[in-house]
This record gives sequence, structure tokens and C-alpha cells, in this order.
Amino acid sequence: MDGIETRDEAILPIERLVLARGSLEFSSHTCGMKGNESGPLVLCLHGFPDNARSFRFQLPAFAKAGYRVVAPTLRGYEPSSQPEDGDYCFATLARDVIAWVDDLQEEKVHLLGHDWGAGIAYAACALAPERFHTLTTLAVPHAARLPDGIREVPSQLKNSWYMMFFQLRGIAEFALERNDWSLIKKLWKDWSPGFELPEAEWNSLRETFEAPGVKRAMLAYYRQNASPAVLFGLKKTEAASLTTVPVPTLAITGEDDGCMDTRLYDHVFREEDFPRGFRVERIGGAGHFAHQEKPDEINRLILDWMSDS
Repeated sequence: MDGIETRDEAILPIERLVLARGSLEFSSHTCGMKGNESGPLVLCLHGFPDNARSFRFQLPAFAKAGYRVVAPTLRGYEPSSQPEDGDYCFATLARDVIAWVDDLQEEKVHLLGHDWGAGIAYAACALAPERFHTLTTLAVPHAARLPDGIREVPSQLKNSWYMMFFQLRGIAEFALERNDWSLIKKLWKDWSPGFELPEAEWNSLRETFEAPGVKRAMLAYYRQNASPAVLFGLKKTEAASLTTVPVPTLAITGEDDGCMDTRLYDHVFREEDFPRGFRVERIGGAGHFAHQEKPDEINRLILDWMSDS
């Protein structure tokens, strides 16, 4: 992560690690990896349109607090992790996470996910709750209950226009990359009003998106998991059945999120779905990328949550 902006990188350098699931390889960023002297591990899952550098403020801060931290690159976001069968369904992505925990030789970890990473994290904790101490999600509410939320907050459909647009094969591929990825720049601006992504970070994102096969993979996430039939609950998937999340859960939402309306959080969290308890925290003055917009506040919140749970 050369040239990355962090608060503690000079003291706690961020290093590289490769995780595996079968023949697929996932490049990852790590901090605080010091063998037997390390503390509990935190696994951080990025979303769209993003990469593992999304957690550039969290890795050194969590490591400084005594944790080991790993931020993998999600399936498809690099050529080495693109499967031949093109499988990007939620349940498969969730099983990637469980495989990473095994590859790291950990019995149990803390899990943090943003955007798609949040949706994947709910599913992973539903599939294998015994592998996770805590779950923290950013910007996406309980994914298996999202159709219920959309029915209660129908204006979310306007926010989710891009999900429908991404179903248009050929057209979406062309539009996504047109004018130096201007559509993605628009999404960042709309989703986190007032936040300016540093130029170095945009250059990193562009490099990720332009790698062979990545554009196709990013769109496959939406075509396999966020089609109209799935969003309206008309198509049943394995992920839709993963409603019970028996892991202590902290769900963080930015009040100004232009992607996922914060009001969704009032309708998709049910006590029976979270037998170990859940908590929702709204962050004022923050949008979809709250962990980048207000990293100090978010870091304190997550560190307190992990230490108290």
C-alpha cells in the first residue's frame, strides 16, 4: 500500500498477504501480523466501487489497539480470484470468508464489512456463527431482509437505480468505463455528499477496475444477487434463507447515505434474527463511506464494540 494515507502507518506498516480458496488467490493487506504475540484477528471486507484500501484508516488503528487485521480483495476484483464458472452468488462469497479464516489458521475472528462486504458478512455469520466473535457492518442493513425494507421505504428504489441499470448487458459494461469511469465517480459523490476521495485513492481504484475481468465481475455481483426478482423477493436464493445471524452485531449507517437510505435500518432488523443481540448506530454528517469520512469516530465505535462484546 505504498503512498497510502493513514494515521499510524509510520509506526505500524501495512504489509501484503495472499489468501487462498482452492485455486483462487486473494491479495490482502495486513497490519499487526506478528505471529504468536498478536491479538485477535479482524477480517475487513470491502464493497463496490472500492478495493481493500477502503480500510486504510482502520488497519493501523486496530493494530495499534492490539488486533491483527486483514483486508482481502473480494472475489473477482483481481484476475487471480476470478472463477472459471463465474460464480459470484452471496453464499459462495460468504464461503470465501470462511475459507479465509481457515487459511489464516484462526478458530474465530471479528468480522467487519462495508457495502457488498457487509452483505457478505451477514451471510458468513449466518452460515458459520461459531467462527466469529463479533460482526460489524457499514452502510448495508441486514441483506436477507432487504426486500422487506424496500417495501417499507419505497423511495429506496430511486437510490437503487444503478442496480437495475447494471442488469443491462453490454450497455452497462460500456457506460461503466466511459469517460474515465465517470459513472463510478458520480456514485461516490451521490453516496457520500461532501466527501472528496483523495486522488491517490481514485488512482488505486481505477487500477483495480481496469484489470482484466474485473468490470465483468463487479457487474456479476449485481446480476446474480440484486436483480429485480431478488430485490423484490420473487426469486428465492440460498442467501435469502440466511436470516438468522447468531453473532453479536453492530450495524453502522451514515445519516446522509445516498445509496442505502438510513431509514431501512428501522425495518430490517428483528430481534429473532439476532439472538446474540444487535445495535444500530447512525453517524451524523456521514454518507455511504462513513469509515473513510469519519475514521476516528468510526474506529472508536468499532474498537469499543469489539472489546465489550
